[in-house]
Amino acid sequence: MKPDIHPHYRTVVFHDTSVNEFFKVGSTIKTDREIELDGVSYPYITLDVSSKSHPYYTGKQKTFSNEGSTARFRQRFAGFLNAKRG
Repeated sequence: MKPDIHPHYRTVVFHDTSVNEFFKVGSTIKTDREIELDGVSYPYITLDVSSKSHPYYTGKQKTFSNEGSTARFRQRFAGFLNAKRG
């Protein structure tokens, strides 16, 4: 490998502020902030959403039936659509 062309790979702490969870992950992301965990200083990045807080991963995601959505759309705009055709 050529020297000085590759990003510095190191352990970084990502903090999901919505659920106050910390993740130590290898990354090349650049940051000026640091945090001390377990007596060791790590680069620090804050997150709004992670696997601990995203509805898809937590099982709190709402699902909607496409048929129901289509039916509601047609019911809501039936008069408008029929007026355009006629």
